[in-house]
Amino acid sequence: MFNYARTALGLLPKRPAGPSSAAGDGPVVYTADWFPAIKVSEVMEGRVAFVGLPSADLGTDIDWRLDPYRNRSWALNLHALRWMGRLVAEYERSGRREYLTRAGEIAEDWVRKNPRGGPGVSPWAWAEHAVALRAPALVCLSAYVRTGWLSGSLAEHAEILSDPALYRQGHNHGLDQDIALLAVGCRLGRERWRDLAVRRMAESAELAIDEQGVLHEQAPRYGIYVHRRLGTAMDMIGRSGAEVPAVLAARRKALETYISHATQPDGRLVPIGDSPADTRPPGFPHEEPVVKVFDGGYVFGRTAWDDPGSAYYSIRFGPGRRLHGHEDHLGVTYHAQGRDILVEAGFHSYERTAYREWTASPEAHNVPVVVGAAFRERTATRLVHASVGPGRQFYRLTDDAYGVGRTRSVLVGHGADLMAVLDEVPAGSALRSLWHFAPSLTMVSARGGRTVLADGTWRVTLLQFTTPSCRPLDGQTIRTGSISTGYLKRAEAVTVLSPPAASMLTVIVPGTGDPEVSYSGGQVTVRTPAGPVSFPLSLDPPHGAVPPAERPPETPDTSGHPCFSARFL
Repeated sequence: MFNYARTALGLLPKRPAGPSSAAGDGPVVYTADWFPAIKVSEVMEGRVAFVGLPSADLGTDIDWRLDPYRNRSWALNLHALRWMGRLVAEYERSGRREYLTRAGEIAEDWVRKNPRGGPGVSPWAWAEHAVALRAPALVCLSAYVRTGWLSGSLAEHAEILSDPALYRQGHNHGLDQDIALLAVGCRLGRERWRDLAVRRMAESAELAIDEQGVLHEQAPRYGIYVHRRLGTAMDMIGRSGAEVPAVLAARRKALETYISHATQPDGRLVPIGDSPADTRPPGFPHEEPVVKVFDGGYVFGRTAWDDPGSAYYSIRFGPGRRLHGHEDHLGVTYHAQGRDILVEAGFHSYERTAYREWTASPEAHNVPVVVGAAFRERTATRLVHASVGPGRQFYRLTDDAYGVGRTRSVLVGHGADLMAVLDEVPAGSALRSLWHFAPSLTMVSARGGRTVLADGTWRVTLLQFTTPSCRPLDGQTIRTGSISTGYLKRAEAVTVLSPPAASMLTVIVPGTGDPEVSYSGGQVTVRTPAGPVSFPLSLDPPHGAVPPAERPPETPDTSGHPCFSARFL
């Protein structure tokens, strides 16, 4: 079936002697061990498994148009040939010649059946990311195989990778393109390709990652990916004999701060944007404050580092949605007492489905939605005030994503765990706030403006009040819907949708299903399991009032009117 296997592979050494550097050959600067792990026995039997889906049968005469799960990620992985590259790594590790023989058969079959622009060729064959991921695998194979079809394919890949019209500057795909071009340029001895790759990496790093480490792709999961790939790139640059640009090392280091703050106390990444909820990033050393505001659009706060029982929250603002971001501005998440409480719908897959579209919409996040108004996509949100103290933090954010001013104020108490959120729109408009609870929490009761959920014997309470009267806001709609707990994973979860109001206060009290609440003299007092917490109805910090120009219009003060005699009923 494979002429290549019967001829060229017959010249291979019996044991690996390391990458060759025969006359005219440049160094192999990409290490085969960097390819993802595979089940070698399955691949040798003609089967492959990608992205957590069951193994699919390819056979020996591969149909490269195969897409058994109608899954974009699966099809990309098939044509990226990283699974072929791992066979090269297994040959290097074990010396088993059959692994290299099979790797050569797979690569030769791909090149023969997938001419660029050929009839019937899968669109994934020459997709820009597939090209970027495949080229290093072909480079690693070329360390042991010399044949015209392979060197010709490498040159074709490099021409595509160096084409500015196809380059994804400032994007994780662009970084993969640069890594691939560097690998091919070094192997074919083309310094202009190597130098172009290094120059583009430096320029893209400054565009993609700000000085605080925020990745502009708006998903912390991609910060992990870019951090890892930058490490690969810096290693390759050193192997090539070039100097690593200082900006690569600096921005890679800054990413560690961003990723660390985006990691919850339980070790999982907060599922913001296209970040699966079950992602566990590597731990990075941190000597950072427990609360950090990132100018790129994130607030991350925790009670303490390296404490699984720490409370934790996130808040989103900043530039409008781009790349892997969601329409999550003004959204919050909350984790306390070792449990997820407020979560987002998360990331499910890259498939073009109604569910995928919904997970990126405002309604899939913990946000206020203006009633009867059309949402304006990609609207920026401003953080107009922040007051950070050791036991309490306050933030105010505003935007006009629905054509009217939408303001959210957030107060978080640490020690005595509590989150209070004040949502406001101008008179004549109304909003409804959405609260997505973790799948581990089940409904206990919902009445009189109080919603109680449970995880076993543990309770959490959501309280809602009208403002400025501070009367209980009744009429919540309780929904059971589906959120994503990981790639291609879903779970049922409770969502609370408030009744319409121009202004409402929402209070989340972890650890109790019966918190006492009182209101007097403009102060709300909530008795949490760790003690009472008092705050003004406006949530303004006592020693850092929001400048008047940044505050929404106020209604007359009626703080002398109590909303309870003793207990929230």
